[in-house]
Amino acid sequence: MTLKAIERASLTEDKQVLICTQKVTEQDDILANDLYTVGCVARIKQITRIPAGAIRVVCEGLYRARAREIHVEEGCFTTVCDEIESTHGDEILEEAYLRTAKAIVKDAFSENGKFPKETLVKMERIQDADEYMNIAFFSMRVKLEIKQQALEERDIIKRLQLLERCLNDELEISKLEKKISASVRQSIDKSQKEYYLREQLKAIHTELGDNGKEEDEYRAKVLSACLPKDLEEKCLKEVDRLGKMQNSAPEYTVIANYLDQVLALPWTTETVDTESLDECERVLEADHFGLEKIKERILEYLAVLKLTGSMKAPILCLVGPPGVGKTSIAQSIARALGRKFVRMSLGGVRDEAEIRGHRRTYIGAMPGRMIYGMKNAGSINPVFLLDEIDKITSDMHGDPASALLEALDPEQNSTFRDRFIEYPYDLSKVLFIATANSLDTIPAPLRDRMEIIELSGYTLEEKVEIARRYLVPKQLVTNGLTNEKAEFLDDALSFVVEGYTREAGVRSLERTIGSLCRKIAVKQAKDKTLSKQTVDKHIVKTLLGAPKFTLDESALAPQVGAVTGLAWTAVGGTTLTVEATTLAGKGEVKLTGKLGDVMKESALASLSYIRAHAEEYGLDAESFAKTDVHIHVPEGATPKDGPSAGITMATAVLSAFTGWQVRGDLAMTGEITLRGKVLPIGGLKEKALASRRVGIKKVIIPQGNEKDLESLPKVLKDEVEFFPVSDIKEVFDLAFIKEDNAPKAKPRKKSVKQMPVMPSENGGRDSVRCK
Repeated sequence: MTLKAIERASLTEDKQVLICTQKVTEQDDILANDLYTVGCVARIKQITRIPAGAIRVVCEGLYRARAREIHVEEGCFTTVCDEIESTHGDEILEEAYLRTAKAIVKDAFSENGKFPKETLVKMERIQDADEYMNIAFFSMRVKLEIKQQALEERDIIKRLQLLERCLNDELEISKLEKKISASVRQSIDKSQKEYYLREQLKAIHTELGDNGKEEDEYRAKVLSACLPKDLEEKCLKEVDRLGKMQNSAPEYTVIANYLDQVLALPWTTETVDTESLDECERVLEADHFGLEKIKERILEYLAVLKLTGSMKAPILCLVGPPGVGKTSIAQSIARALGRKFVRMSLGGVRDEAEIRGHRRTYIGAMPGRMIYGMKNAGSINPVFLLDEIDKITSDMHGDPASALLEALDPEQNSTFRDRFIEYPYDLSKVLFIATANSLDTIPAPLRDRMEIIELSGYTLEEKVEIARRYLVPKQLVTNGLTNEKAEFLDDALSFVVEGYTREAGVRSLERTIGSLCRKIAVKQAKDKTLSKQTVDKHIVKTLLGAPKFTLDESALAPQVGAVTGLAWTAVGGTTLTVEATTLAGKGEVKLTGKLGDVMKESALASLSYIRAHAEEYGLDAESFAKTDVHIHVPEGATPKDGPSAGITMATAVLSAFTGWQVRGDLAMTGEITLRGKVLPIGGLKEKALASRRVGIKKVIIPQGNEKDLESLPKVLKDEVEFFPVSDIKEVFDLAFIKEDNAPKAKPRKKSVKQMPVMPSENGGRDSVRCK
């Protein structure tokens, strides 16, 4: 556009053109907004064409002007401009500033060659302050912004003040040049004394011969690091930049930190996996009891890897209640495979930059936690644990779950790009293992990229075995005891599990055993002559006091309007008592107990079914309009939600209307429809364990869950009797105590008529948060 503007102006009679400066001089494609609106109107005196299609233009400045509006016309910028008139103030003050400026120019620049002699002679003769400043600013090497400020300023005195500041800066720099050295000829910013001093210090280091030592060290490290070719070239360029900088420069630290981080990463280092499947299985069995699914999956991966020679590592997600061994099994997997282990806790992470890192332009920028973990691992194929992946949150800084999508996608993670490293890093050989208590809070796209393996809670027998094999020996060593000092009997461990802990995992069990060991250690410390302490039920009760949890036999007695339901939570299964009562009113329904929307809808569906079939149960249909129903689930401070309490609510409501007693030794779980169908639920094992813990040995389950009984532990199936049902009428036959005093439906051991099942969308799991 500049060439076209010159050509167009040269064809006019006055050959005038408005010369404006670009705001960003390096920018090639510019718009009207990229130009300053104040410039100089000049007359083209001569145009000379030079090779490569360029031209040299000689112009004569006429006056300062401001463009009204710049627009594009015939391929160049055109405008209408107004001349900027200077405003005079105190004439004496103007004269004083002018004389001061002339004195500085004469003293500072008459001998150093920064001003041509012809210019100095011409300036000495000028009496007009405006003209003098125009020549001075044109001749001085000051920042473009300062020249533009001087060009735009109307007030003569303010322009003179600006000129005096620039001249004083130039005078100070000239004094420094004479004082330090004349060896550095590079052009410097007139206002930056510090930059000039650093350049002089660099020249001193060069003379002393201590420059480039660190540069050589970095260059040798880059060449020996086996980096990818293009990354190696990039790092060598950074080393070259480093060699041209002073150690005290801020950019020096940024480049050095970048090189340190890149060189610390493993690019080709890889550990060798365990060859023997038997050895791998032995290590997994030695460290953990149970957890068969995850052990089987790791052996499958190792077997396929051994047969094929290479394969993409799986991305596993272990979902289960706290304390079942999700984190510790990941450590055992790393030990069994012979790999390095890295753990990254995601609980509370809410900034996307924690995963992807910050750009190098930020002060204190560092790589993300993914790259940081790989640096700590020291190999490209570690076992990488993403702990508590369901606890990540998002805020204004981004969504960390979205940042994990690339890392956990087998098709993309071979080119994972961290913002700090700015180079694709291969994560395809990393065995990612994520842990979570619940899948509900994990975004669907992230959940889809992981292979879900559910870990259920432990039975009483499994907890006793875990305590005997792992927890007791660990706590004995921790508390300074040995097998010769203390011995735990199996009945004592069973008593601790049933009386002092109520959990799906074994964390509370380990703490309780630790408490017993500490109390025994106190006795041993006080009396060195004490013999071996054998811990039985009596000793446990003596040391820990009365059991915290006991079976309430009265709770198993038949009741009217109270039914025991089963719920799944993120920390295991639990029992919920649903209470219902009727009272005179206007047919209103009151729901209390901090119930969620889904649970409220289940209550309304239950009541609607009973009203629709009132005659079958001897109820007057008109009585519903005169009767209020109140449904309450105790522990009102605990939020409760989910559809699996549907049949429980229906049974409680019908009991409240009819006065029929409900069996107290029976628990139930299942979703109900308006047609009375019972739909399948999730978390069957956790719910069955919860039922067993409170002494209830009969459980009604949806017929759609009958297939899940095969995966339950044998001891659980032997102690708990399950009744699969497909219709709410079967539930009523089993739950209510009538004249024959026996349930009409048959347990699962005998044939049950198969009914079509419509699975619920969310698997029927409650999202109760228990204390």
